[in-house]
Amino acid sequence: MALFRTTAGDGVAWITGASTGIGRELALRLAALGHVVVATARNSDDLDDLARESEGMRGTIRAFPGDVTDRAAMASMVKTIGESAGPIRLAVFNAGVYIPTPGEALSLDDFDTMIGVNLLGVLNGLVPVVETMKAAGCGQVVLVGSVSGYSGLPSASAYGATKAALNNMAESLSFDFEKMNIRIQVANPGFVDTPATRENDFEMPALMPVDKAAQALVEGIAEGGFEITFPRRFTYVLKLLRMLPHPLYFAIMRRATGWGTRELDFRDTTPSTYSQG
Repeated sequence: MALFRTTAGDGVAWITGASTGIGRELALRLAALGHVVVATARNSDDLDDLARESEGMRGTIRAFPGDVTDRAAMASMVKTIGESAGPIRLAVFNAGVYIPTPGEALSLDDFDTMIGVNLLGVLNGLVPVVETMKAAGCGQVVLVGSVSGYSGLPSASAYGATKAALNNMAESLSFDFEKMNIRIQVANPGFVDTPATRENDFEMPALMPVDKAAQALVEGIAEGGFEITFPRRFTYVLKLLRMLPHPLYFAIMRRATGWGTRELDFRDTTPSTYSQG
């Protein structure tokens, strides 16, 4: 029997980090295809606007505000979604945060924030939703990672570590999930034009418009392959680079990013703010 692949009529598509960026665009595109979408983020006003924008589409978007770092709230939300909107057949764990972590200015608070949102925030929703999918005998799960999870990048020691963990976790879970008819995928996008990336002060190669990124994600979900990555002209270069011996890899990345000539900055840093999208 072929591994489960969701369609619009199967049940609810639940998206975390749905108020901005890729998550928001993905919610709209799935609703346009006829899906019943449940959108989760911390900002309830943004979610209400998103739900109104879906009016008149083949499907609908329902706002379920919440904080992915709240374990009890996520477990309760999964139950409430099932009772009020329908069974979750597709879960896209997209909520994430990026805070630069240069080596000379490490902050435990920043590490805690990114681990809490990017890794534990995924698990807080994944564990209860997989229980419902296991009971139903089918489901599809997408973990939104990043190409920064392929190998170490400057100033991404915390963010990249959380995304590498998601990739490893998805690979490990796939062995048992397949036996339960649960398809698991990991999405590793490159640079996408979102409010978060607009804060970057460096050149972002192959920067992708958010609408095209969301469409690539929609197509990847429908195709069902284990990894969804885009734009490939950029992400496949990084795949090749990670295969190089470390001395060569470091030399190429220092030159490509300009990090080799970067001066250390020992100025005091202020506490970081973040959004779950």
